[in-house]
Amino acid sequence: MGFKCGIVGLPNVGKSTLFNALTNTAAAAAANYPFCTIEPNVGQVPVPDPRLNQLAAIAGSKEIIPTQLSFVDIAGLVRGASQGEGLGNQFLGNIREVDAIIHVLRCFEDDDITHVEGTIDPIADAETVETELMLSDIDSLTKRKSGLERRIRGQDKDAKALMALAERMLAVLEEGQPARVVEAADEEEQKLIDELQLLTTKPVLYVCNVSEEEAAEGNALSTRVAEKAKAENAVSVIISAALESEIAQLEDEEEQKAFLEDLGLGETGLGRVIRAGYDLLNLITYFTVGPKEARAWTVTQNTKAPQAAGVIHTDFETGFIRAETIAFDAYIEHKGETGCKDAGKMRLEGKEYVVADGDVLHFRFAN
Repeated sequence: MGFKCGIVGLPNVGKSTLFNALTNTAAAAAANYPFCTIEPNVGQVPVPDPRLNQLAAIAGSKEIIPTQLSFVDIAGLVRGASQGEGLGNQFLGNIREVDAIIHVLRCFEDDDITHVEGTIDPIADAETVETELMLSDIDSLTKRKSGLERRIRGQDKDAKALMALAERMLAVLEEGQPARVVEAADEEEQKLIDELQLLTTKPVLYVCNVSEEEAAEGNALSTRVAEKAKAENAVSVIISAALESEIAQLEDEEEQKAFLEDLGLGETGLGRVIRAGYDLLNLITYFTVGPKEARAWTVTQNTKAPQAAGVIHTDFETGFIRAETIAFDAYIEHKGETGCKDAGKMRLEGKEYVVADGDVLHFRFAN
């Protein structure tokens, strides 16, 4: 099960610098001109989770394997992209393939780095990109309606429900609002929303890219973005992409920690971005722990035990019998599986069990 966060924004806001720091590679060319990223770059990034080290220490695990997210560096959008300006619809198509959007906004001044709009205004930048995504959605829905009309004439009941939803979405978009403001009434309607594959239904995280000196507290520009995010029930994170790129080059964890302390930072901005992306997708983590390895696994909230087992191997899902389950806190308190068994803290859960964040699971299945 893979989850992708697409990094978007106008040219020269720090997208590729952020991507390079996230993946600790130079796979994306961070050059000072628009469209230096011609094909989307994808990097697998470990999700920081101190619980995994705690579990491994108790179990004496030889190997620690964190869960991961995929980050996709998508080339800069410009005004008119929905009509093919710049590299246009090629990149709108790339955005369509990700699960969430990380919107990088330039919140720093630098005369040596050009701005495609000529002025530093992160709110205007956000609106430019959002407008292009909304225009693309309007175009997509308009084309979709003609096909739905033919299906309705053929007495297709599903088409009628989809048409009603498409018209609601169009009305919202034409008022200048993203389609995500339309909330699903139930699970069935959510499936219809997903079927429409609109760009502006994807969850968004705003990343405020500030100067190195302002990485700890941000600035007036990042404060404006935070206010915008709050009004939209969204989230914003402050980072300095250039600083994060420097930190990513430090291989020694103690050296990284000392560097962060000197700057007045408790943790890297990348850690906050990764966790925020994880939360944005409504993901949780469960663990498998033993002497060979301690490993974290990603599933969406409300995932039942057989489907969670299927993330490890499809045979685990099809032959699922039960899940031996220990809550993280209990595992730590009673110092492992044996202590939890003795204290009555291990539970046997069946097919209807909804996996909780932090569960330590051992699956039993029929071959």
